[in-house]
Amino acid sequence: MLPPQAHDTDAPIRLTDNDAALAKLSAVRQDYLSDPFIKYFVPRASLQPPRPPLINVGTFVRTVAIDDLVDQWLDLSSAERKKCQIVSLGAGSDTRFWKLATGPRKDSLSKYIEVDFPEITMKKAMVIKKNKDLSAVLGVPEDIKLEQGGTALFSPLYDLLPADLRQDPSVALGSLTSVTGNAPPILDASLPTLLIFECVLVYMSSRESNTLLHWFHAYFSSHGDGILGAIVYEMFGLGDSFGRVMVSNLKTRNVSLPGADPYATVESLPSRFLNLNYTHARALTLKDIRRNYIAPEEFVRMSKLEMLDEVEELDLVLEHYAITWGLTTLGSRSAPWDDWGFKRKEQDEEE
Repeated sequence: MLPPQAHDTDAPIRLTDNDAALAKLSAVRQDYLSDPFIKYFVPRASLQPPRPPLINVGTFVRTVAIDDLVDQWLDLSSAERKKCQIVSLGAGSDTRFWKLATGPRKDSLSKYIEVDFPEITMKKAMVIKKNKDLSAVLGVPEDIKLEQGGTALFSPLYDLLPADLRQDPSVALGSLTSVTGNAPPILDASLPTLLIFECVLVYMSSRESNTLLHWFHAYFSSHGDGILGAIVYEMFGLGDSFGRVMVSNLKTRNVSLPGADPYATVESLPSRFLNLNYTHARALTLKDIRRNYIAPEEFVRMSKLEMLDEVEELDLVLEHYAITWGLTTLGSRSAPWDDWGFKRKEQDEEE
């Protein structure tokens, strides 16, 4: 008899990427967002039903807020006459690379690297290779290489790597910093480098996520005087009644959130970086970002797309999600990077 197949305990976590992709597709179709690439990463995209307005609004706020921080990072790099690197960890079906590489800031990007479970990177690599709209952005066909059994993809501007981020980073991500022959490491420690974690660290223990953040900090600290930043988007403050319901609902899908335990309040979130010797860190809830940090014209446009009856419910959800951004300025090069972060915008209208 064949031995029983091992239970894939990570499958429920990987399925959360499908939820995020469907939410993004819905927000795009309802005109909250512009993204011509997301449809390629959703099977049978044309048959997918729209998501409720609450999910569309949350997806909009999350996306434009992170885009704002990323765009600022690229602009700050350009102001120093340097290109920058972006490493998206747990990237899933995210399309940010294609939007950047075809947008007005494309010349500011030196390298974009995505990392995720091999099951996810294999599917993404196959979609990229087969789709001309996606692969054309990466370069000519001869420059796009599939490796590691089809789980990795390499090109001049974009790399896709398989890894379990809970493992020792020196092993799981060692290829980013290792020297092969005469080739330099994929990560150039002299360039401004931004890490992006969208709903990733919350699925890891605090020990595992701290090890990961420390590993990047140690690499850049010991190999130059560059700039390292990080963006974390995730749930927090799950000890109240709403949070307990969220945790319970996820448990029915065999999904746990060990990374949320240390962070009971939004004020506690910056400690993730400050305790690891990052020099600056701040955090805002999506509720606060929606109310105070979305451009007035976008706020008004968004409010007219769909009827949103459950505003109180929306606020309750958004105050349990936050974006934390941390920065370490190595050497004496802090200005103008100290100003990296959300800028408050005066709203002309209230809902």
